[in-house]
Amino acid sequence: MEWRDEGIVLSARTYGESGAILELFTREHGRHLGLVRGGAGRRHKSALQAGNSLAAHWRARLAEHLGTYTAELMKPRAGLLMEDAFSLTGLSAACAVAGVIPEREAHPALYEGFELLLDTMEDPDIWPAVFVRWELGLLQELGFGLDLGQCAATGSRDDLVYVSPRSGGAVSRAAGDPYKERLFRLPQFLIGAQAGAATPDDVAEGFRITGHFLDRHLFTPHGRHLPDARIRLAERVFTRSRAEAI
Repeated sequence: MEWRDEGIVLSARTYGESGAILELFTREHGRHLGLVRGGAGRRHKSALQAGNSLAAHWRARLAEHLGTYTAELMKPRAGLLMEDAFSLTGLSAACAVAGVIPEREAHPALYEGFELLLDTMEDPDIWPAVFVRWELGLLQELGFGLDLGQCAATGSRDDLVYVSPRSGGAVSRAAGDPYKERLFRLPQFLIGAQAGAATPDDVAEGFRITGHFLDRHLFTPHGRHLPDARIRLAERVFTRSRAEAI
């Protein structure tokens, strides 16, 4: 049993004296683990950094086995992103959240979105909003999409300004104003406006919304919690939004 694919490194942990268990998010084979012999050595270590794109060859005697990887570096991102603390926080959070994707389940569109997210991380004015949109796509792809196109209470498509934390549906101003203290504010970049037009406050609220539903639908049901790296990122985004407001 074997296949070749391209993938983005989510993590690599030492195994035995010199090996590494590589976790890749691949285009056609989903999130997939495998052993890299010698992966903890100097020759491989720089390539097996989170965020790097690899050309991977996986082999195993049976499909259900862990198998082994051989891989070549296609696109190095890790070194560049590690030079900036904010981008490094984003990279760590993105890889941690992607770890919730079911193993060996292909999601090509989600992979392409993840690749786009990482490729924008050199621009701190853009990538946080792209991150929120990618998380919305993750929820949608895994069956927990938010309905932000019409009011959950009235069916209206006009003046949508809130999100219900219970249903994940948009709520119009008229229907939501009496309950606004219990609702999320709906950032307009989530329903059509360009990511570049999102204000820092919009992005911070976007992180609140996606974090709530990720935790509720994808982490808590499996006895897990929102990754610490994702929590730290949301805190940094909120701090940046407060600083912009001063």
